[in-house]
Amino acid sequence: MTVDPAATRLRHQVPLAVWLVVVWMLLWGTWSWANLLSGLVVALVVLVLLPLPHVVGGVRVRPAPLLAFLGHFVVDLFLSGAEVAWQALRPRGVHRTAIIQVQLRADSDLLLTMVAEATSLVPGSLVLDLDREQRLMTLHLLPVRDRADVERKRANVLVVEERLVRAFGSAEDVAALDHARAGVTAP
Repeated sequence: MTVDPAATRLRHQVPLAVWLVVVWMLLWGTWSWANLLSGLVVALVVLVLLPLPHVVGGVRVRPAPLLAFLGHFVVDLFLSGAEVAWQALRPRGVHRTAIIQVQLRADSDLLLTMVAEATSLVPGSLVLDLDREQRLMTLHLLPVRDRADVERKRANVLVVEERLVRAFGSAEDVAALDHARAGVTAP
C-alpha cells in the first residue's frame, strides 16, 4: 500500500488551517460569518505562500503525561513569577544571576524547540542559545542563590524535557530518554 503524498500533506495542513482560523477569530474578538470566511482565506493564503516543512517523526499526544506537564508548568509559572517579582520589587534588587548550559537528551527538532519554549516562558529563565548539533541549551537564570540552586535549576530543565518527551515524543524518543537516564547510549 502506497501513501499518497497529497493526502499526507492535507492531513497535516487541515489542523493548521483550523488553528489559523481560530487565531484569526480570536484576534477579531467577535464571531461572524465574515470573520470566519476571511480567516479561512487568510489561512489558505498563508499555507500556500508560506508552506511549512513536514515535521519528521510527527507528534503523538499522550494525555496523562500532557496533563502532568501542564500542571507542573502552571505551578512553575506562578512560583517563578512570584520569585522574580519579589526580586524586582525588593530594595536590594537581584543579587546574582547565572548563565548555564544544559546538555539535553532529546534529538527531535520539535522536542528541542518545545523544551526551549517551555523554559523561556517561565519567568527567571531565558534561552540564549540552542545548539541543535550538540543538543546544548544556554540559559540565563535569575535569581540564583548559590551553586546548589544553579544545579537545581539545571536539573529542572531536564525534568521539563522529560515531561515533554513523555507527553509528545515518539516511542523511539521515550526509549532514547530512558536509555540516557540509565546512562546507556541509545543505539
